[in-house]
Amino acid sequence: METTVGTAGLPAVLDLPAGPVRGGLVVLHGSHAEQHSYFLYAHLARLLPPAGIAVLRYDRRPRIDGHDVPLADQAEDASAAVAELRRHVGSPPVGLWGFSQGAWAAALTAVRHPVDFLVLVGCSAVSPAVQMRHGTAEQLRRNGYGPADLAELAELRRVAEGFQRGDVPRAEAQAAIDAAARRRWFPLAFLPNELPATPGTWTDMDYDPAPVLARLTCPVLLCYGETDAWIPIEDSLAVWRRAARDAELTVARLAGCDHAPTLGEGEDLDSVSPQYERVLLDWLDRRLPPAGCATTPHRPPG
Repeated sequence: METTVGTAGLPAVLDLPAGPVRGGLVVLHGSHAEQHSYFLYAHLARLLPPAGIAVLRYDRRPRIDGHDVPLADQAEDASAAVAELRRHVGSPPVGLWGFSQGAWAAALTAVRHPVDFLVLVGCSAVSPAVQMRHGTAEQLRRNGYGPADLAELAELRRVAEGFQRGDVPRAEAQAAIDAAARRRWFPLAFLPNELPATPGTWTDMDYDPAPVLARLTCPVLLCYGETDAWIPIEDSLAVWRRAARDAELTVARLAGCDHAPTLGEGEDLDSVSPQYERVLLDWLDRRLPPAGCATTPHRPPG
């Protein structure tokens, strides 16, 4: 069923079970997976409705003038998506599923607009800036670069972050970018060749998830690929366990998966990890009402 989300009218698709609804899930986006058609979102729409779970997926609002979409705006849209889902399914438990950047937005949404559960895949509990320092350094390590290159990368990211904060003049930061662009590892630094004209395009670079996690009270499923190159998993879990004392945490380590819950770093439906499917279905099954207690969705006439 096609619908829209929020005052911006974001295009959305709602996939309903054929029978009664045991629960519902709203899908939140990875930073470079903005369309509701992304294969991980389509996978949820295929996997969950047969288990009695409705899935609402929508397009993330677009970037404006190169600025990343602030997490506060993503949370506002997610709250509207929850309301839209509830309009169709009624009163069964409704939760949020977030991938990568969407995991930050999902947790933020949950403290502003309470939901019944969270499913977070590739979730960082450190700031975006710290996460990107970790992730880009890991890219260099996995591609055979040594300590000297890692030190150069760390300095480059320090200068680039300083420009975004307004602490480093653009000319100085651009000169550092120009010098690093001659290095073979530069594409792995995930920095632009040309910096923006003004700082501030990375609004949430120093966003601290810990105060948000401390306010969560719902059950949370955290899924991490065992070899995730982008997330400092142990550091993130330490923050979760320290901060989210009132949330019921379940941690799943996905064998054969990296950042996405796919085998061999695949990017299609056929590569989705069977273990991830089993973990997700089992965890939801234990937290949702049985089929006999499900509700009938509010289907439009015709």
